[in-house]
Amino acid sequence: MKGKHLLAALLSLAAPCLCASGEDFPASDARITWVGRTAVQGADVSFDWSGVYAIVQFYGNKLTLRASDSGKDYYSVWLDREDMTAEPDASFCLCSRDTVITVCEAPHVNHPVPHVAIIQKRTEGEQGLATFHAFTADGLGQARPVHKRVIEFIGDSYTCGYGTLSHHATDPFTPETEDCGKTYAAIIARHFGADYWLIAHSGMGVARNYADKFPGWFMPDRYLQTFDQKKQPAWKAAPNAPKPALSVIYLATNDVSGQKQPSRDAFIKNYLRLIQSTKNNYGADHPVLCIVPQGRDLMFDYIKGAMLQCKMKNVTYMVLTGKVYDREGDMGASWHPNYSGQLKKAHAILPYISTITGWPLETAVLE
Repeated sequence: MKGKHLLAALLSLAAPCLCASGEDFPASDARITWVGRTAVQGADVSFDWSGVYAIVQFYGNKLTLRASDSGKDYYSVWLDREDMTAEPDASFCLCSRDTVITVCEAPHVNHPVPHVAIIQKRTEGEQGLATFHAFTADGLGQARPVHKRVIEFIGDSYTCGYGTLSHHATDPFTPETEDCGKTYAAIIARHFGADYWLIAHSGMGVARNYADKFPGWFMPDRYLQTFDQKKQPAWKAAPNAPKPALSVIYLATNDVSGQKQPSRDAFIKNYLRLIQSTKNNYGADHPVLCIVPQGRDLMFDYIKGAMLQCKMKNVTYMVLTGKVYDREGDMGASWHPNYSGQLKKAHAILPYISTITGWPLETAVLE
């Protein structure tokens, strides 16, 4: 059964439901698949990184979620789909504690057909930390496991999806226009039928952040954290957990923003430290693709310098020039690429990932 049977009910997602019938299941139930960095405490599952998603197989005509958010985050929902698509079936906003939301409600079904819901946090960590407490349904089944193909993306606002739903470069940023599902990262993952992890925060650099924010706290430091916004607890890949086929690093724009930049030596030292952290997690042979954003001379010089000094295995780089998307129709809020611009970036990056992983390029249209 496809999501269209539940679509009408999905569109009412934004209205919280104050009561729910059925059986309660903790968000930490082993039958629920979580993709991305999370922390489990009893029944609760907490997370704040962009793009974390839960896959829930449930029985009955209704699925509700009891959850809390420290800020105001936006979420996308897909129904009865094996994987996320470019357009979600619905979305909702979570901005309070112990809120009960109807994730989906279907017309009466005379036989016990299992449904699948995928729920993704589409806004980044600084918008809030989410805690899912429990789901309520007639029953719970085993959701699909994490795909064999997984990609880890490490980046800044381009990877978070800052402004992807906007259509004008002069638009101010609002969380409503941020959607990580519209980024080059999500587009690439969908093309290859892969799950993905996003370790991304707007304004982050390798050795200098935008407007010199968070001095001494850069992406190589945040990469070692369970939560984007909290330095503790630390994070390290679990020995038996799924491992990505490769890590993609898309950083450096913020390092040279505002006509400032860190020293070349400081940048190279931190860039190599970040690459080494991925190797520490996934092994010395783990592939890493480093992307030079926009092909600006300084970023190219810095990242190429890091590549020349890198003695680690399976590390390569590519360059995106400023012509990968145009500065008119492909721009969203605050001069960030919108969905159209992100599609063009995905087209440029795909061949490199295909070559590195051995995954064939498909003929399907990117979305």
